[in-house]
Amino acid sequence: GAMEALTRALDPVLSLIGFPAELLPMAIIRSLSGSGSAALVVDMINQYGEDSILVKMAAVMYGSSETTFYVIAVYFGAVGIRKTRHAVPAGLIADAAAMLVAVWTVRLLFG
Repeated sequence: GAMEALTRALDPVLSLIGFPAELLPMAIIRSLSGSGSAALVVDMINQYGEDSILVKMAAVMYGSSETTFYVIAVYFGAVGIRKTRHAVPAGLIADAAAMLVAVWTVRLLFG
């Protein structure tokens, strides 16, 4: 219920930038979990159909972003780096940019 409440609360702000509120869970989960975001895409396919513009946006979001926290934990842990400094904010900014550009590109191409 918390994700649904957050989606409803942020819907007016997201609509200003052209970001569908239905994709907010994907945008949040993608940087945390690859399998969780894949499950969200499958659920969206079942709910909206595979040719839906929302599913196309989610698929492009899935392919154009990374599981930032997993990558940082594994790669930085492998070489013994304890202080990530600017890596987490940079990764999250890159994820946010990937999400927005994915939505705008799919809307431009499939409109």
